[in-house]
Amino acid sequence: MPAYTLLVNGQTRTVDVDSDTPLLYVLRNDLGLHGPKFGCGLGQCGACTVLFNGAATRSCVLPVSSVGDAKVTTLEGLGTPERPHPVQAAFIAEQAAQCGYCINGMVMTSVGLLSQTAQPTETQIRDALAGNLCRCGTHTRIIKAVQRAAGTPVKEA
Repeated sequence: MPAYTLLVNGQTRTVDVDSDTPLLYVLRNDLGLHGPKFGCGLGQCGACTVLFNGAATRSCVLPVSSVGDAKVTTLEGLGTPERPHPVQAAFIAEQAAQCGYCINGMVMTSVGLLSQTAQPTETQIRDALAGNLCRCGTHTRIIKAVQRAAGTPVKEA
């Protein structure tokens, strides 16, 4: 098996895996990072989302051989319990998680969106998050959390 050197959460890590191993498997099984979740395995649900050079990317369909020298950031690389990333803090403040399975994808996609569009409209937020599946019904709170993180006034219901 070939060895791959990855830059994950600011640290250089080397793994010996097959070239077609999905990045998600490497992150979870070899590096012990459990923020990204296995959902559909087809890149359609968003549970496995990571930042790949700052862009929200589905790690379940990205072979490790395609990573190269890209910067990979997982949920664990955003903040700490003592100092959460502003998006994480906003999700906590808005109580945007229910079961929590989709939250990795929602947070990582939101961080990617806000890095490209500092003050997104509600429509832009909805469009960015449309590919992330959530069955719990916290969509309204998730939208408010992204608005809070962006500093956009949150409309009270």
